[in-house]
Amino acid sequence: MTVFTQWFVMKRVFSVFSFRLPRAAARFLPNFASANRLVCASVACGALLACTPSYDWRTVMNNDDGYEVTLPAKPRSDERKIEIAGQSMTMRMQTAEANDAVFAVGTVVLPSADPQLQRAALDFLQQGLARNVNATPDARATQIDLAAGGRVLGSEIEVKGEGGEKRQSRTIHARFVARGVHVYQLAIVSDKTPPREQAEQFFTSFKLF
Repeated sequence: MTVFTQWFVMKRVFSVFSFRLPRAAARFLPNFASANRLVCASVACGALLACTPSYDWRTVMNNDDGYEVTLPAKPRSDERKIEIAGQSMTMRMQTAEANDAVFAVGTVVLPSADPQLQRAALDFLQQGLARNVNATPDARATQIDLAAGGRVLGSEIEVKGEGGEKRQSRTIHARFVARGVHVYQLAIVSDKTPPREQAEQFFTSFKLF
């Protein structure tokens, strides 16, 4: 079972990603409450897009893992132990659901900032995520913003394929970056590609401290 599969099924065991992206959250994440359809409120964070009932954007500050991001609904958090390159590590995840898509930020805490270990973790996450739709990741370079200004080099993949017991078609768009003892994975998983402006809202809002 891949790391991303373990995160999203939580208490249920599947051999691959459980691709029941819901119209009600309980159909996909049985231990998650259905996303609240809140009245839109303005978010004081630059030039944010106008809210809709499906996208209730709010800024999340994660001081422990060193980032901020805007998510389209109130996030849920969890953490698990995983093994990368023969070493046990902690992976923490924040997820939010909106308009039949799951938006997630995962953070792997490395035992050291060794560049080879960073690379191993990045490869592990990219390969594991793509395997959920039986795809091969074709990573391309991208830039990740720093909250204090400037950017660091990251990578990005977009894969589409079939997975799960019912072989349902799913789209995954994800970015990855390593900084110090943290490796980050931002991902949108959906049954269809979300509007480009919503995806950009999520990805460009992510900033490292």
